Amino acid sequence: MKPNVDLTKLIQLGLTFSDANGNLPTCGTGKHCVWQFNFKEFDPNYDVHHEHSIKLLSESGIDFKKNKEKGVSARDFGELLMSSGVVLNGEVHWVTFHGGYDIGYLLKLLTGMNLPRNKEGFFGLVRVFFPNLYDIKHMIRFTNGLYGSLKRVAEQLRIERIGPAHQAGSDSLVTCRVFMKMKACVLGDRKTEKLVGELFWLGAVDGR
Repeated sequence: MKPNVDLTKLIQLGLTFSDANGNLPTCGTGKHCVWQFNFKEFDPNYDVHHEHSIKLLSESGIDFKKNKEKGVSARDFGELLMSSGVVLNGEVHWVTFHGGYDIGYLLKLLTGMNLPRNKEGFFGLVRVFFPNLYDIKHMIRFTNGLYGSLKRVAEQLRIERIGPAHQAGSDSLVTCRVFMKMKACVLGDRKTEKLVGELFWLGAVDGR
């Protein structure tokens, strides 16, 4: 994971915020708000990338030329996220799906540095920046019957996607809704709380 995160640039990031019951903010608009950030640094003509992934993103509506012209600065975003209060905060619960790479890129944004050389160093940063972290891909192992990709799990829970697939904002919203439904209808609060702090494939953040 480290070589890939170190060598590649973040293209898009989706963030969905909710309260403990899954209610989304409206930001004074009367409509629910989800955030999608398109970063300007990535250039498919020069930067390391996987051709199939770029083709998939382009077909999903990502305009790399527009991102380069009007996208967000990754450095500025990292600084603003650091000062926002949503990281380094034990009151905030972060939810991912197979989130090792997601968290890796976020740490790269927040620190402005490459990832640590070993798992212990990586997990040390995760504990500091994301004290309460859930990975749905890990959580579904403790359910009866849920399995597969985010799309498949959402379908099993009868959660309808809003927005195009493979776009970070839409994926973020689906992730939030899947977590809330699993917590309310599948696992319950107590069992959900016991599954905090583990990233699928990478293991327990606290080294258990």
